[in-house]
Parts: sequence; structure tokens; C-alpha cells
Amino acid sequence: MIRIFDRENTVLNRFIAELRDVEIQKDSMRFRRNLERIGEIMAYEISKTLHYSPCTVETPLGEAETMLPDDDIVIATILRAGIPFQQGFLNYFDGAASAFVSAYRKHRKDGSFNVNVEYVSCPDLNGKTLLLVDTMLATGTSSVMVYDTLVERHGMPERTHVAAAIASEEGVGNLLEHMPAETMIWCGAVDAEMTRQSYIVPGLGDAGDLAYGRKRD
Repeated sequence: MIRIFDRENTVLNRFIAELRDVEIQKDSMRFRRNLERIGEIMAYEISKTLHYSPCTVETPLGEAETMLPDDDIVIATILRAGIPFQQGFLNYFDGAASAFVSAYRKHRKDGSFNVNVEYVSCPDLNGKTLLLVDTMLATGTSSVMVYDTLVERHGMPERTHVAAAIASEEGVGNLLEHMPAETMIWCGAVDAEMTRQSYIVPGLGDAGDLAYGRKRD
């Protein structure tokens, strides 16, 4: 399943618009908060796909029956731009475990690049519900490589969701080709173009720099 939120009329569209706006981007705190809010909305929508069981809650005046999710969730993100996006998911899935991956592009002179994975911190994934969340899904290479690394080192999740604030058509196609067939993909928006350096157009620029300040190349 693929869900593209900006093809629907919801408040999430305003947060996507503000992420892209070059004037609003000057406020890094607002940028981070918008990523967080998009993560919260996506978490709510993903919650509808989880497994649920009945539960009895004791109140001061009696008992209430409700349905609560059973899934053991791990929320993984790619440093550093994914941190505020991940926080939005953690705000709703507050009992979830977290995984962090340091992955970066190593560019060649011809404009191509490899993705290097340097650091992984992750709990056991066997039988878990994995949410792989990252702000930008450009080529999709990083997401596929991170998923493969997590599975190789930490086990096979029962279910996998991939979420991105902004994606490219190529990146979504790459996930469809290389991720497990049952993977669910959630995108705030999907853009048609990328530059020769594989940056999404119109995209929003460098999400890590906008969230945390320009890094030294």
C-alpha cells in the first residue's frame, strides 16, 4: 500500500507547505516542529493498520472496555534530519523502542554516489513492527540499504512501514522494487523530479541543515 497525503485535503498540507517555504525555513524551530507534526499525523494513520485486542480499564466508577494495539513497535530513523520526524511518531507511539542509523552519501566526481552506513543502534527486530522514518526519500537507496542492514544485524520484523515527509517518484519506485512486497509506504508528498545530484525538485533543500544548522562539507 502507498499513501500520499497531499493528494487529500488535510491539515498536513499546511505543514508540508511550510516545510517548503523559503521564508518559513529561516525559523529552524518551526521547521523541526512541522516535521514533528507530520510524524504525529502519520503515526495516527499508521495506528489504524495495527493489530488490536480488547482491554478492560478500571475507572473510579466502574470498568471500561477498549481496544488497544498489540504491536511491538520499533521506530528507526536516519541521522540527522530524521530526528524531529521520528519524534512525532514517538509522541503517539510512546511505548515504542527506537533505532538510529548513521548513513551518508559519498559522492564521486561523475556525480554518482555510494551510501555508507557507519553506525547502527537498534533493538531486536524479530517479530516486531518496524517503522523506518526519514524526512526525505530521494533515490530510496539509503532506505533500502538501512532496512537490509537492520534485518541482517537485528532480525526480521513481522511488518514494515516506510514513512517520508517528501519523496520522489524514483525513490518510491525503488522501494517498490527492493523492499518486501507487504511493506506499507507513507509519503507527505511525492515530487516528480530530481537534480543530477539526486536532490528532490521542488523538494525543500537540505533537511538536516534546515533543522540543525549548516554542516561543514
